[in-house]
Amino acid sequence: MKRLRFSVRYEAIKANSRFGCADDAAQRDASDIAPAPKAPFPRAALAAASAALLLAACAFGPGGAPPAMPQPAHYGAEPQPERTVAAQGVSQQFVVGAPPVPQWWTLYRSDALNALVDEGLRNSPNLAAAQHSLNAAREQLRAQVGSSILPTVDALGIAARQRSPGIPALGVDKLENDLFAGLVQVQYTFDLFGATRLNNAALLSRFDMQAFQFDAARRSLAANIVTAAIGSATLHAQIDTTGRLLALASGQADDQRQRYDLGAVSHADALSAQQNADAIAASLPALRQQWIATRHALAVLLGRTPNNAPPDLDLAGIALPEQVPVSVPSELLKARPDIQAADAALKAAAADVGAATAQMFPSITLSAAIGQAGLTWPAATSGAGALWSIGASLTQPIFHGGALLAQRRAALASYEAANDSYRQTVLTAFQNVADQLAALDHDAQALDASSRSARLAETVHDETVERYRLGAVPYSSVRVSEQQWRNARLDEIRYRGARLSDTAALFQAMGNPPVGTDAGASSPAATSAAAAGATNATRAGGE
Repeated sequence: MKRLRFSVRYEAIKANSRFGCADDAAQRDASDIAPAPKAPFPRAALAAASAALLLAACAFGPGGAPPAMPQPAHYGAEPQPERTVAAQGVSQQFVVGAPPVPQWWTLYRSDALNALVDEGLRNSPNLAAAQHSLNAAREQLRAQVGSSILPTVDALGIAARQRSPGIPALGVDKLENDLFAGLVQVQYTFDLFGATRLNNAALLSRFDMQAFQFDAARRSLAANIVTAAIGSATLHAQIDTTGRLLALASGQADDQRQRYDLGAVSHADALSAQQNADAIAASLPALRQQWIATRHALAVLLGRTPNNAPPDLDLAGIALPEQVPVSVPSELLKARPDIQAADAALKAAAADVGAATAQMFPSITLSAAIGQAGLTWPAATSGAGALWSIGASLTQPIFHGGALLAQRRAALASYEAANDSYRQTVLTAFQNVADQLAALDHDAQALDASSRSARLAETVHDETVERYRLGAVPYSSVRVSEQQWRNARLDEIRYRGARLSDTAALFQAMGNPPVGTDAGASSPAATSAAAAGATNATRAGGE
């Protein structure tokens, strides 16, 4: 029997745990595979097979499970209250453990607001671009899976006339001939060590990441529309109240000027009144600019041109949601699309490490071809023109200048970066929720105080009007009391708008219900997960 010299040296195995093997003895056994140069073929083949099975059993990379994160008893530095103080007759309750609400904007009980959100989700170019990019990623995944797990079959047809230099010694000046050929070629590469499977797994995880990013973009669009609509309505109300304040201040300045002309007040009093009116007038352009910019932004969010911005909502017609779900930290990890996207990125990086490891091992490719060929068409189509080939090739990387090991180290570093990014994403999500919970509590306190102040100022104004009608005070006192009331009302409007906007931000921070619940069955995350599952099944069994 012909003897075979077999000596394979896996340089990477000599480093401790370089391939992620958990058993040091397994590493020693694998590194000892180097049969004597004169070993018979069966023994060498057995050693090679044992090495392959042993190395295939090793974990080629990290599992991709996200790192354990702390589960705080409450999100913020201080425990959130069970409910806020009652402001304008409404106390918001924080329902701990309740699932997030998919279409949370409907809780504002405003048909006009619902119509704006629906329009934006239908017509936003940014969201449409993200949807098309997600569709492209899905098709790229299917193409990668289909081309990697199934044999490739190609047809080749040739019809050519060739001319080559002749052989002068034989008296032939030139050689001319025709060539006709038709072939069907088949090729398949066995995924012995999982390189193809791991590459497909990485691509699938990146598709999941893009799907969750699309989900996050959709939710952010809805939140931005709600916030912009509330902001525009709030600014409109502020402009109306500031306009009334300007009218009162201008009237007061005119009165003070007339009284100065009569010698009833000092010049400083007249100038002070005019300065107050001018200061209020100076604040109006900035408010109007902010209002116009908000309306323009809202129009673009809806897919409209700025000149076609929608009319402002009635701030009084927007109800404040009285119950706000607060997910526990463990459920928040499943509900936030940004955390889910970071998890998918971590799994993709883990699969990249495995794929970089697997490419250091042998690969076997089978190829076959069958067809007809000949120098004339009749010869090519006859039985004499039949041809076929079948073969196998084995490739084992031996020396690539350290490139394969460097690629694996790079993949490991990328995995560690993805691991850290996941942790930072979770911490940022906890901070986001903690900030919004605190903001709602403080908004309620500020609104309650400003509402009480506005009611008291209004009562003072009403009593001053009655005293003026009785002749007890001059009309200037009525103006001053109304100015105080309108200033208090301005604060009340501002805090009410902040409370409505911060409620939207908290709903946004809670994410979607976890996929599989009835509430989340129609969410983009569920749709993306279903598409990913179908693609995974395609990878396993073919289309």
